[in-house]
Amino acid sequence: MSTRRTKPPVADTGEHAELHRQGAKAAARGDARATNPMLDVVNQPDATGESNTVWTGRRDAWDRGHTTQLAPAGELLSSVKTAAPSLGSRDEALFGVTRVLTFAGASGLTEASGFFFERDARLYLVTSRHVLFDAQSGHAPDRIEIEMHTDERDLTQMARLSILLHRDGVATWHQASDSGGEIDVATIQIDRNAMPTGCVLQPFRPQHLAVGFDQFDVGDRLAIPGFPLGFFDTVHHLPVVRQASIASFFGIRFQGQGLFLTDARMHRGSSGSPVLARLDGDGAGHPRWSLLGVHSSRMDMATRDLVQDESLGLNCAWYADVLMTLTTGDL
Repeated sequence: MSTRRTKPPVADTGEHAELHRQGAKAAARGDARATNPMLDVVNQPDATGESNTVWTGRRDAWDRGHTTQLAPAGELLSSVKTAAPSLGSRDEALFGVTRVLTFAGASGLTEASGFFFERDARLYLVTSRHVLFDAQSGHAPDRIEIEMHTDERDLTQMARLSILLHRDGVATWHQASDSGGEIDVATIQIDRNAMPTGCVLQPFRPQHLAVGFDQFDVGDRLAIPGFPLGFFDTVHHLPVVRQASIASFFGIRFQGQGLFLTDARMHRGSSGSPVLARLDGDGAGHPRWSLLGVHSSRMDMATRDLVQDESLGLNCAWYADVLMTLTTGDL
């Protein structure tokens, strides 16, 4: 594993300033972040012969310009409120959730969501298994990048941690299966020594898992923080939170699989988000959230008429208790 900061240690300031300007102009035109020219094959290290560090600096210079332009109109970034909550009040729904970017070499593939789960002294990234590998679509990245805040008082400061998905031909991530088949949840243990210095995060823990299935009923309100369609607070690097509700009998395996349904407007990029129910806790010894599931995908019907019928608006969430199997420490 290795860390990659958004501010490279060595920079061609003139070239980076121009890329920053181009990124800002692209954002002003309404161009998506994925139009960064440094992502084009002809500009990547394999084509130019330059180091990955040089390429990363150029890519991130353009990204910073794009991000800066997206600040609210008339508001300078220096005036944006960046102070983080106190340690006692930091919210897992915001500081325990991260963007998951997948790559094949230097080529970006997809964006998804994930969250941190800590058990004993071990820290894991949790996301949907299909984010890391999906045989049906041929999606097979070789590494991912996740983002972490690096300054407790200035949320505009962040770094990326690059994680290899295979080592010596063996996957570094784990998934589970049961009588219903494969479970679309994966975990990968994070090397704390590779984490950015001073990183700021608030992981979920076993005490966030539901104690009993009878605690929650159909119709109960849920919150699903994540990065739908790659959308998020690009200044402070925080997720957005969708409102949802339980749409099937909680505790029953829907259609024989280890999942339940949620009713919410969800999008691509939300895969791997935690599905949460609000508790009465204060976050200091008494959890404010119960971690019920891991959002996977939208539920639809093959027989739906695409012209006459709207989508069901239902989604699959795998029961979060599978995390106790995937984080035993002896996998």
